[in-house]
Amino acid sequence: MKSFTITEFIRLIVISLLLLWGFFLIKPFIGVFAWGIILAIALFPLFEKFNHVFGEKKKKLATLIFAVIFLALLIIPTYLMTDSLFSNLKSTVTKIHNNELKITPPTEKVKEWPVIGEKVYSNWKELSDNSQKYAIEHKDVLIEKGKSSIKSFTGFIGTILSFILSFIIAVAFMSNAKGAFQSVANFTNKLVGKGKGVEMLLMGRDTVRNVVKGILFVALIQAFLCFLGFKFMGIPAPAIFAFVVLLAAIVQIPVTIVVIPTIVIAYSIADSSVVATVFTVYIVVVSLLDNVLKPILLAKGLQTPMGVIFIGAIGGMLLHGIIGLFVGTVLLAILHKLYITWVSSEEEIKLAD
Repeated sequence: MKSFTITEFIRLIVISLLLLWGFFLIKPFIGVFAWGIILAIALFPLFEKFNHVFGEKKKKLATLIFAVIFLALLIIPTYLMTDSLFSNLKSTVTKIHNNELKITPPTEKVKEWPVIGEKVYSNWKELSDNSQKYAIEHKDVLIEKGKSSIKSFTGFIGTILSFILSFIIAVAFMSNAKGAFQSVANFTNKLVGKGKGVEMLLMGRDTVRNVVKGILFVALIQAFLCFLGFKFMGIPAPAIFAFVVLLAAIVQIPVTIVVIPTIVIAYSIADSSVVATVFTVYIVVVSLLDNVLKPILLAKGLQTPMGVIFIGAIGGMLLHGIIGLFVGTVLLAILHKLYITWVSSEEEIKLAD
């Protein structure tokens, strides 16, 4: 058995310290960088087709136009939802400060609901009558909480900037796709041996695209369409309800269950039952949209268990904030796929010498 010399031991310590130092330097950017890589992998086929239309000579122009289009698609919906949430919070804090906060009382239509109408009406009416009194008695605490929530928007704005930075990183990777792929292939070959590295890399690529298209993209579409419906109907705090829809869609909880409270609210605030019925039909159709989109977007069925997706989404959000909601989902899906491939493989994967 070969023993370490003092020189080799010192080298190992120095290299370990340098690697550790490097890790702490890049630690704040891990989530952003990871999401940039995921976006690059997921969007590259579309990016390639876009460049093909413009031709090789106009590659830079095509890249710029592609970046502008997708940034607009990212920023506009995010701005609408953020502005809505911020306005609601600011309005609530102002009402508390002026002793005007009150939950909207139910209309007489609520009594007409079958079975539960009378009970819901009486409880809702009681809550509405007591809300102003409660707000006045706990005014200082509510104002403090409201102001802290508004201040937290600086963190939310930081998340938006992180998404934009991730997309810029993704565009940089896609612009130099061949070089980036070769570099990562060389690294994976060093880890698991020649031949196996590229195979695992391609498997990871396919898993990323399946998760992004089959889960994340569908969830974003459902959340934004629901937000538009909530906004049009005048549902209170539409951005919060839309975020709950997004979270439910990612962790594979039926969105129909999540939107039931908004349907109840719609019937209680609508001027006519026709408007509320149209809203109900629209929101139910949107909540079932994943049943149509997933088969179209997925060439092969996504076999990642719901538990893995749930842990990845929640764990990612706790670790990296909102951006981690997406990164964690994809990362655990890849790790699950690698694990299944490893345990089902008859041939042992050996680390490279």
